Amino acid sequence: MSVLGLSWSLVPVSRNYYTGLKDHHHRFHLHSKSLSFDGNGYKFPLEIKSNCLKRCRHHVLVCSYQEALADLAPAASAAYGFLLLSGGLFAYTKSGSKGSLFGGLTGAALLAIAYGLMQAPETKAIGDAVGFGSAFLFASVFGIRLVATSKLVPAGPLLGLSVCALSVFILAYLRDSLSV
Repeated sequence: MSVLGLSWSLVPVSRNYYTGLKDHHHRFHLHSKSLSFDGNGYKFPLEIKSNCLKRCRHHVLVCSYQEALADLAPAASAAYGFLLLSGGLFAYTKSGSKGSLFGGLTGAALLAIAYGLMQAPETKAIGDAVGFGSAFLFASVFGIRLVATSKLVPAGPLLGLSVCALSVFILAYLRDSLSV
């Protein structure tokens, strides 16, 4: 099924499925590595995180696009940090802008820290939060710069890139902070 251009799939489950769920603060945590379904003998490996499950009467709505985007967080952190650094260096060599150089170096350092934190499972959510904060900071800076100068380039594409990175980091944070 496609809603708002996103692909969703319905997975049939029996009512016994909900016995494996435990409600903590309105979040569902799964307690097994695989699910057996008594109704038709279905057995599916659990490849999805608990925050991507929406409770319905006879179906589970699986949002696979969120998982795919959230898995891109370390790569997005590295790529976004590299682009900020290279853009800051380019602006400094072209026009001597020390502010752009400082911004590029700061962004690269923050996103390198986020990338490093994302490598360990116990600090992955913290890395996602640092990446989200960095992307939010630069989206704000580029948005203010776009409004102040009314010039589309370079603030417009950088704002778009920052918003894309922001969405990847927020999805990764939500997945990693709600995981078992």
